[in-house]
Amino acid sequence: MESIVKFLEKGQPYFDKVSKNIYLQAIKDGFLAAMPIILSSSVFLLISTLPGVVATVGGFTLPDWWNVDVVNFCNKVYNFTMGVVGIMVAGTTASALTGSKNRRMPAGKAINATSTMVAAMCAMLILAVTQTSAKIDGADVSVFFTDNMGTKGLLSSFVAAFATVNIYAFCIKRDITIKLPKEVPGAIAQNFRDIFAFSFSILFVAVIDVICRTCLAVPFANVISTLVSPLFAAADSYAGLALIWFMIPLFWFMGIHGPSVVKPALNAALFGNITTNLATLQAGGHPALALTENFGNYIGELGGTGATFIVPIIFLLFMRSKQLKAVGKASVVPVMFAVNEPLLFAAPIILNPYFLIPFLFAPVANVLIGKFFIDFLGMNGFIYAMPWALPGPIGTFIDTNFQPISLVLVVVLLVVDFLIYYPFCKAYDNVLCKQEAETLAEEEAEETKAVKTASATEASAAPSALKGKDLRVLVLCAGAGTSALLANALKEGADELGIDITANAGAYGSHYAIMDQYNVIVLAPQVRTYYNEMKADTDRLGITLLSPKGKQYIDLTKDPKGAVAWIEENLEA
Repeated sequence: MESIVKFLEKGQPYFDKVSKNIYLQAIKDGFLAAMPIILSSSVFLLISTLPGVVATVGGFTLPDWWNVDVVNFCNKVYNFTMGVVGIMVAGTTASALTGSKNRRMPAGKAINATSTMVAAMCAMLILAVTQTSAKIDGADVSVFFTDNMGTKGLLSSFVAAFATVNIYAFCIKRDITIKLPKEVPGAIAQNFRDIFAFSFSILFVAVIDVICRTCLAVPFANVISTLVSPLFAAADSYAGLALIWFMIPLFWFMGIHGPSVVKPALNAALFGNITTNLATLQAGGHPALALTENFGNYIGELGGTGATFIVPIIFLLFMRSKQLKAVGKASVVPVMFAVNEPLLFAAPIILNPYFLIPFLFAPVANVLIGKFFIDFLGMNGFIYAMPWALPGPIGTFIDTNFQPISLVLVVVLLVVDFLIYYPFCKAYDNVLCKQEAETLAEEEAEETKAVKTASATEASAAPSALKGKDLRVLVLCAGAGTSALLANALKEGADELGIDITANAGAYGSHYAIMDQYNVIVLAPQVRTYYNEMKADTDRLGITLLSPKGKQYIDLTKDPKGAVAWIEENLEA
């Protein structure tokens, strides 16, 4: 196992480079910015499907006013939110990519993120949407086909965003712009400076659109879908699903946030297949596509990357070492909500040879079993976009339209994951028990106790050092899970010590618009690969950037006073 770990470590620089690719980051950050649309629209979709669920599960019919008025209202909200998410993602992806490009632009030259966002949304409509005319009430009106405005048009969204931002960068670097006298206000001058870049972006995608419609008689969105459909079909196969959910934990095992590397290229399928499954269900068919965002969240990543839902329970009930029991107790609740960093870094699982095999193969087993349930046992593919932090058993039940068989699947997965993890947990537990028997664990515990005592002593003096300071801390991790734990610890410690500290949590990628409101940013270990890019931004804005290591980060989330003392120590350094 050690030779495998060493081999993976040698490839880590390459994997880091992939995870930091600005186009993959832009897709990830663009989706992150659009998540409120996706998640809130799902609530209305759930309400609109309630009559069918009640009739199937409860055996009775809701009143007509609910079946008609409420359902029509909810469908309208859904259609004007999720139904146009492709347009929105074009804008958010362009905005995210603009931020990355601006860090690489020559001094004094910057791309206007608002302008690229608007241009990308217009470009997406040109590439994806078909316009025609029709007679309505005897009048000739223009009609837009809305099919490609939502998730079906996501690939057009990415092409529009990438083309737009690169054309803007080209024009601005070479001063291809309209220059106005210095007396003209800056906001007005900026709009004129972007005219050429905007026009060239629209012209570029319009030419692509004309070629596609002339030669193939379909919009660009359909051309791309046709070309990559074999890829998506392969990804939805047993081999494809197994490969995807093998690679995600493989990257995480090396300390690289796996979903950020693997999922961006699949986002169009992960979210588009949800829409396809829903349409199939509403048409009376069987939604059979397994490759969806929440199939990964609730099945392949049940309890977080590595399918670790069962691991804290194993630690608590079946392990004898004090270390694993303590880790199980501390992580069992967060892991239920897919926040498994306390487990990954504290056990540890990351780069621990004992956990390499179960961490990689439990997710593979889960997705293969999940697809089997869909293909052969009549379980629905996932049809809603639900929050990733919803406990997997609950999310699976809701997302399959409340099918009882989905609960059977959850039980099977937990049993299988237990069988996969238990032997390796037991082997690691035996090693730790032997160490504890040789008093090594006691010595470490005494040292830890001494360190915590020192931290508490230093923290008690913190008010004199931090009192009166305007301390605003933003903690960033991959999904705003563990960052919330540390932010809450900082607020709790500040309250106990009588210090005024503002501490908030966020997800890396959604921080650009708010980071200038803080003077300290803490970067979690799972997004540490972005440290250099973040340092360039924080140095420019005069913000202190801190980045604790894995176990230290988790320890700070459980030690409020120590977390405050750690902030003070690093501010003074």
